Amino acid sequence: MLSDIEIAKSCKMKDIGEVAASLGLKEEDIERYGRYKAKICAPARPRRAKLILVTAINPTASGEGKTTVSIGLADGMRRIGKNVCLALREPSLGPVFGVKGGAAGGGYAQIVPMEDINLHFTGDLHAITAANNLLCAVADNHLFRGNELELDPEKIYFRRCLDMNDRALRNISIGRAGEGIEREEHFEITAASEIMAILCLATSLSDLKRRLGNIIVGENKRGEYVFARDLKVEGSMAALLKDAVKPNLVQTLEGTPAIVHGGPFANIAHGCNSILATYAAMGLSDYVVTEAGFGADLGAEKFLDTKCRVAGIQPDCVVVVATVKALKLHGGADKADLARENLDALEKGLPNLFKHIENMKNVYNKPVVVAMNRFASDTPAEIDAVMRAVEAAGSAAVFTDVFLKGGEGGRELAETVVKAAEQKSELKYSYDLSDPIKKKIEDIVVRVYGGAGVEFSETASEKIAEAEARGYGKLPVIVAKTQYSLSDDPKLLARPEKFIVRVRDIIVKGGAEFVVAVAGNIMLMPGLSKHPAAEKIDIDGNGEITGLS
Repeated sequence: MLSDIEIAKSCKMKDIGEVAASLGLKEEDIERYGRYKAKICAPARPRRAKLILVTAINPTASGEGKTTVSIGLADGMRRIGKNVCLALREPSLGPVFGVKGGAAGGGYAQIVPMEDINLHFTGDLHAITAANNLLCAVADNHLFRGNELELDPEKIYFRRCLDMNDRALRNISIGRAGEGIEREEHFEITAASEIMAILCLATSLSDLKRRLGNIIVGENKRGEYVFARDLKVEGSMAALLKDAVKPNLVQTLEGTPAIVHGGPFANIAHGCNSILATYAAMGLSDYVVTEAGFGADLGAEKFLDTKCRVAGIQPDCVVVVATVKALKLHGGADKADLARENLDALEKGLPNLFKHIENMKNVYNKPVVVAMNRFASDTPAEIDAVMRAVEAAGSAAVFTDVFLKGGEGGRELAETVVKAAEQKSELKYSYDLSDPIKKKIEDIVVRVYGGAGVEFSETASEKIAEAEARGYGKLPVIVAKTQYSLSDDPKLLARPEKFIVRVRDIIVKGGAEFVVAVAGNIMLMPGLSKHPAAEKIDIDGNGEITGLS
């Protein structure tokens, strides 16, 4: 079997102008970044498409292949004659050079040019990093130049960022030796930054600029918020983002249009591609396949409760991705023994899938299709057990072969999803925006995670009271927690019950316009493993890259 990068290099890509034309875009509607990438600069058209959300069970060490299934599903829909467009997130360099590797799909279900997409792409994440750090530089310069706003150096909340896993930057000192005001600083990865969230939730360039101005930089000596607009820097930040805010157009290996834009993490941010990209895809096609990060308790919850509210959209069908291997891991199987048939572990792991199905159907009121990403080691007995169990749970299930067969391997899934999307459904939310912040968090924990309740630290309770007093109580809530469990404990696999989620901190994102509830030990700046993927990636004298997957 060829590697992902060898498969990508063997394909014959269409000129990006041809891909744009398949969506009804003219040459003047795009800005080219070479032959195979472009920015869409045409205004968004009225939304017409049926929207398909792809999510998954809680992730495991074996991987579920959510992006691969999304791409294969779109290719499969195109093979059955549907006018379809993908709307996906951009990869972050941190995971690419860390443990996860690339995020452009795999096998014969990839978006291309995969090397560019996984590396610098069109520079969006660099622009976000620059805009973020411009605000930080201006804030520290303000302290150094007399501090007219009386900004308290010990209460500066906005952090610098970098699109790389670098644990050494989590907690540092800056301004030493007289080069500014000495204070403690903390870096976060670009994908977790508020600027990334703002870019992905903005509905226009003017909305982007408004949100940038509303970023809470910190507090002054009187305890009042100091905003980015008080530092008169929102215009400069927006100028840095003038190209980054435009959605990127690429293609799959089979030439299906793919709009790839924005990349917030779902365990510490809202985990969805940009609203502007989704608007573009929905205005240019009849079907849009999009995905939300990690499991449905994180990415899909935030897509449905936050993004759909802001954008005024809703999915027509939700696809939940799983694998037999992953379900066996949830059931206690040993990672080294996943190729062996283990019906007992499979049965114990299936409740994780059931919970996500129940959430999409009963909490959010949406049709559900289960996409089982097939592996060669899946036995007939295991396949039969999954099919019977999912049917009993009230959902259709399809085993897909998109990794090995591309769109042909996704044809049955495509037909099933198209049929499901014809059902009439009206989106319901897991919480009411008008409820107090604590009630919203409790509703997510009880209704979506299946927990018994929430325990708030003294710090979290104080910050919630302060947020509500300052007028931020009606914003959506983003829970930052582990992706590996429905709970806030990564060791509680499958479908834990009677657990308590402990919220230790609250962060108000005034520009992104949501409140973050931090549960468990969540890091905003990931670190590298002992042997990161960066050790395997190389380039030869002819510019050929190897080891990127």
